[in-house]
Amino acid sequence: MTLDLTQFHGVFFEESFEALDSMEAALLKLDLGAPDAELINTVFRVAHSIKGGSATFGFTEIASFTHSLETLLDELRGARMQVTQEISNQLLKSVDVMREMLRAVQAKQPLDVQRVADVQFEIELIIARKPQTPPADAAFAPAVPKAAVPRWHISLKPFPQFFAHGNDPLRMFEELGKLGTLEVKADLSALPAFADLDPQSCHLAWTLELSGTSDEASIRQVFDWAEGDCAVEIRGENIPAPTPAAAAAPQPAPAPIATPAPAPAEPAVSAALTQSEAQAVSGVNEAGSIRVAVEKIDELMNTVGELVITQSMLTELGRTLEETLPETLQLGLAELERNVRELQESVMRVRMLPISFVFSRFPRMVRDLAQRLGKQVELLITGETTELDKTVLEKIGDPLVHLVRNSIDHGLEKPEVRRAAGKPASGSLRLHACHRGGNIAVEVSDDGAGLNAERIVAKARARNLIGPQDTLTPEQTYDLIFAPGFSTAEQTTDVSGRGVGLDVVKRNVKELGGSIELSSEPGRGARFVITLPLTLAIVDGQSVAVGRESYIVPLISIIESLQLRQGSLSRVAGRGEVFAFRGDYVPVIRLHEVFGVPSAREGADGIIVVVEGDGRRAGLLVDDLLGQQQVVIKSLDMNFGRVDGVSGATILGDGSVALILDLPGIIRRANARANA
Repeated sequence: MTLDLTQFHGVFFEESFEALDSMEAALLKLDLGAPDAELINTVFRVAHSIKGGSATFGFTEIASFTHSLETLLDELRGARMQVTQEISNQLLKSVDVMREMLRAVQAKQPLDVQRVADVQFEIELIIARKPQTPPADAAFAPAVPKAAVPRWHISLKPFPQFFAHGNDPLRMFEELGKLGTLEVKADLSALPAFADLDPQSCHLAWTLELSGTSDEASIRQVFDWAEGDCAVEIRGENIPAPTPAAAAAPQPAPAPIATPAPAPAEPAVSAALTQSEAQAVSGVNEAGSIRVAVEKIDELMNTVGELVITQSMLTELGRTLEETLPETLQLGLAELERNVRELQESVMRVRMLPISFVFSRFPRMVRDLAQRLGKQVELLITGETTELDKTVLEKIGDPLVHLVRNSIDHGLEKPEVRRAAGKPASGSLRLHACHRGGNIAVEVSDDGAGLNAERIVAKARARNLIGPQDTLTPEQTYDLIFAPGFSTAEQTTDVSGRGVGLDVVKRNVKELGGSIELSSEPGRGARFVITLPLTLAIVDGQSVAVGRESYIVPLISIIESLQLRQGSLSRVAGRGEVFAFRGDYVPVIRLHEVFGVPSAREGADGIIVVVEGDGRRAGLLVDDLLGQQQVVIKSLDMNFGRVDGVSGATILGDGSVALILDLPGIIRRANARANA
């Protein structure tokens, strides 16, 4: 029987990428000179696991590279080498190379062989340069009589699931061999007939004799990873009692066993499954959760959306026939509405992920960027457990990258500048996320120099963004930095100064239906706050009527709705129609003109819905307000085509289709028409 390992590739790559993320996070926490042993063990386990899985699947280049990396990590965890800045940088570079190799193999693309070879050579060169000085007291150690040599008798009896959980006896024997002289005897008494052999089960047992070490703790640590998968008995002979100094000394780091070696040579026995493979077969991981493709969740969400629409239709029909419907049917419809809402919320929670998936990329980025710019930066992350929809999560990453780079490059000063200003040499950069009502707020703030308003205004005037005599409020001044191509950098670098960044941030945030606010205090720092909807699949909206058509206005964009009074509209040259609203004049957009539909009132006594989009306010002139409701968004791009001023559509309870308004698009469209 041949086991097709290609069916496990997807899970292997997914778990390897996750493991590399944890490996990178552990490396960033290492303290130079005095590293945490558990952090090094974490890094070692990842490298060893990926090496074993790669060898099992035949990815020899990855296995070879990670073997060199594993050797360096073994030197570190054995305290035979110390973590230095050079080694720390090399380990992080190795993470990048492993990630690149995995992506290339996953996409079936050629590897960058030269880059891999260069980094692997650098690793081996570091190992070769390690000090070879023997212990100071080695020459004075008294001879130990042969009869007094410590000796251990070890019995290893694996349970049937031993291989399925990623345990490898050969690796265990290799680790024990590092502690002393090892003799191994296999017990074949439980081996079944060939026809009854299960290649995924362990039928062997082993008797081991280890001499030359008195360290029982290190022996037991070799089997820690297999706890619950085997029975281990350890009995010692000639073991000297530990001295107080020896008892207080730290024990060597454990030898974790995460994945098996490649398949045995016998054709009747397949390779032992890695832990990733075992989880793929069983469908569950150790935390009792399952891995489900995003496409399946999207299909489920779409089906629930259709169910919500159907339930709305039944509810609408129930209201129409309320007097003739039996009471039991009315109660059933009410119960159906509650159940559908609960189902909808449950599916939405499945799509929710903590924002730590995005935040986790920044410690490495901040470290590398700070080193390149010669700055000291302390990154503070809070609220990383705050959850939002996966679709929003995927699209918020790039805007945050731009903001973090901007804070480090433009905001935070160099150490000598900070000291001269009476600040700590190390600057503070904070990422924070929290829920605000039905939205999520993501904050990027620093304690740097803040924004230079005079310099911003001067640059804006030089580019004719504002007139020579224009007087701006602080908010209007700060808003200038979001203009396309705007930059106050004195010189162009590979980090910033090319005028690409904050305009992209604003555009991406607006496309997500969110907003961005900026505040700054000279010498104290700057603060960006991005407000986003929790999901893009469902929107809370105000249904409005224009003639016989219905439209949905997102509630997050509505400032106020008011009855239009006779004679309250004015016409201003170059701006079209406007009306007075809270001490300002707001342009009026007649929706029936935008979409080419007849109006029932022609605007004489209509209703103005004051909205904000793309940082500008406008008044939507509609015939009536129909009510607020939560609607399921259907993409027009996928089902019809892109429509300017429309972000999607939904099906109402009466079966009719209502367009969901894209307010920034409508405002831009109206302004273009007014300026034509």
